[in-house]
Amino acid sequence: MKKSIDSNNPLNNLDEWEDDLLMRYPDPSESKKEKDEFRNYVDSERVETVKEFYRINHIYQTYDFVCSKEEEFLKFDRKEMSVWEAVEFLNTLVDDSDPDIDLDQTQHLLQTSEAIRADGHPDWFVLTGFIHDLGKVLCLFGEPQWAVVGDTFPVGCAYSDKIVYSEFFKENPDYINPKFNTKLGVYKENCGLDNVKMSWGHDEYLYQIMKDYLPEPALYMIRFHSFYSQHRDNAYAHLMNDKDIEMFEWVRKFNPYDLYTKAPVKPDVKALLPYYKALVSKYLPEKLRF
Repeated sequence: MKKSIDSNNPLNNLDEWEDDLLMRYPDPSESKKEKDEFRNYVDSERVETVKEFYRINHIYQTYDFVCSKEEEFLKFDRKEMSVWEAVEFLNTLVDDSDPDIDLDQTQHLLQTSEAIRADGHPDWFVLTGFIHDLGKVLCLFGEPQWAVVGDTFPVGCAYSDKIVYSEFFKENPDYINPKFNTKLGVYKENCGLDNVKMSWGHDEYLYQIMKDYLPEPALYMIRFHSFYSQHRDNAYAHLMNDKDIEMFEWVRKFNPYDLYTKAPVKPDVKALLPYYKALVSKYLPEKLRF
């Protein structure tokens, strides 16, 4: 019997979105055999849940919805936590139905950051890898999956056909609103992404929390790492200014670490902790407001 799909949370777990990304953007270093095996692993039921996830996301991620979420969450009055408390909080976001490798969120984050560190990147880049998904605590504040994860995109202008499952935008009220459905919408040509509202989710939320603390390339990585229609397909170049173009080179550097570092070998958290505690203390305050 086919399982019914929860309309707010159609994914069995948040990793299903990331598995779908790997189907769309396979690791170029993998063999054809490895890619085919992965595609076989992602069964048709999972494809249907991801499709339903994007259908809901694309219907409800409107300009007004984003404004309402900014008003609701950017007061940062939900919880005050250290980075370590936030990571532990995120570790409670576990789903027994996840068929993937048995790693908690701390271990996933360390796999990303340790791969960055091994390649000799600056320490702020390593820190960005470690914290980049902390915005997923939105799920623990009661937000539905479609307002936490998923490809991100600008709102307030026409939705690009380069966005995954773009056909579902036809049910979004902004699609037929003349204020929002032109190429530029409420924006000006090359206005810069600082002036553009992005769909609401963990990327935007964490960017807003971190924007006073990290170097600009790190903030671009956090805010735009799920903006695939731009950093893969250049669909919104008309909104970008020279600074955005320069900074997106960092987003593209970060993307392979985000997508391709998941592995079954667990990092030695205890051994790595002193390095990461010192790194967090270098850049971030003892407590952050969420």
